[in-house]
Amino acid sequence: MSSVRFLTGITTSGTPHLGNYVGSIRPAVAASLRPGVESYYFLADYHALIKINEPERIQRSTLEIAASWLAAGLDPARVVFYRQSDVPEIPELTWFLTCVTGKGILNRAHAYKASVDKNLAAELDPDADVTAGLFMYPVLMGADILMFNAHHVPVGRDQIQHIEMARDMAHSFNHRYGEHFVAPLAAIEESVATLPGLDGRKMSKSYDNTIPLFAPRAELKKLIAGIKTDSRAPGEAKSTEGSALFQIYQAFASAEETTAFAQAFADGIAWGAAKEQLFERIDREIAPMRARYEHLMAHPQEVEALLHAGAVKARAVATPFMARLRQAVGLRSLGSAAAAPAKAAKMAAASFKQYREKDGQFYFKLVDAKGALLLQSLGFESPKQAGVAIALIKQEGLGALAALRTQLADEQASPGALQAALDSLHGDQG
Repeated sequence: MSSVRFLTGITTSGTPHLGNYVGSIRPAVAASLRPGVESYYFLADYHALIKINEPERIQRSTLEIAASWLAAGLDPARVVFYRQSDVPEIPELTWFLTCVTGKGILNRAHAYKASVDKNLAAELDPDADVTAGLFMYPVLMGADILMFNAHHVPVGRDQIQHIEMARDMAHSFNHRYGEHFVAPLAAIEESVATLPGLDGRKMSKSYDNTIPLFAPRAELKKLIAGIKTDSRAPGEAKSTEGSALFQIYQAFASAEETTAFAQAFADGIAWGAAKEQLFERIDREIAPMRARYEHLMAHPQEVEALLHAGAVKARAVATPFMARLRQAVGLRSLGSAAAAPAKAAKMAAASFKQYREKDGQFYFKLVDAKGALLLQSLGFESPKQAGVAIALIKQEGLGALAALRTQLADEQASPGALQAALDSLHGDQG
């Protein structure tokens, strides 16, 4: 792959709010426009099932989130934008990864540990109300990432563990079945803001302190008017430090606007006037998108068509890749199985033999399935030197022989037989 792949998932468990826009939607849309980047964005509706058991809510959230991303400028022609449940290869890959992932790794997952700690604090069974879905959540996330061999996954610092676990899964699978997966990296956006909510805490559905991204103008104004402030009177200087009002404004404003707003705080602007300025600044950015959002919400069939087209693009990658993975793990057509065992047995029998002679030197030889000599070395002063030569031959095959010519006394076999034996050794290593 010549381009770098980024992948972002959005759980369909609620209505997008200003914090989602500033922290995820806006930077992701900007990133999708960069040259040389192949972007995948998906609606994580399988993930939503872990914590939401209201079908209508998941359906509604799927529409709201898709419409929000599209209204914010995500171009389906430039990216792969799809619904997780439209790609059946993802749950199949989840099972493959489940079979190579240690339970101990999943025991350490933050979400699972938090649930266990909460139960222990309440003197309950450690796994009370913990579903297998919650426990297996990191494996499903790993499948989301590895299905498309994403190089980078933009996440907050609290999500880094999931990317590290996906790397572990990639390495574990590759070790058993050969190189199939790219080990992903977490892309931490240090400049991305975390917005405070109406009560000053982090804006989150969990705290019920959010401002919906595409709330109607009148509702947006009312919500902003309800942001918690201190009791300082008009004319009294106000601090920007710890001010939810100022932090939200800063996330939308330019550097010049932010400086002017800070000066207004120092000059004693009334809280009502400050909230009015914040409302106007947010609405100036959101209003042009709101019409597009409302159109898509009124025409869900348009969103469905775009997601279907995105699934076709996603499966164009996932389907052939999954076929290769099935072949790798042994889920194969039986029609080609008859000759495979005999060939595998013969090839697996090729091996290097390392030994020490009476002269004190260390030697190695390569023999085939029947014990016939294919390659014989001269003496080495230490077993380590002989081991390095063996490793080089295993890695580079016939290409290493020229470099080692002075250490190789005899090449009994044809180049084809030698390479076939070396290929079998390489396969055993995978």
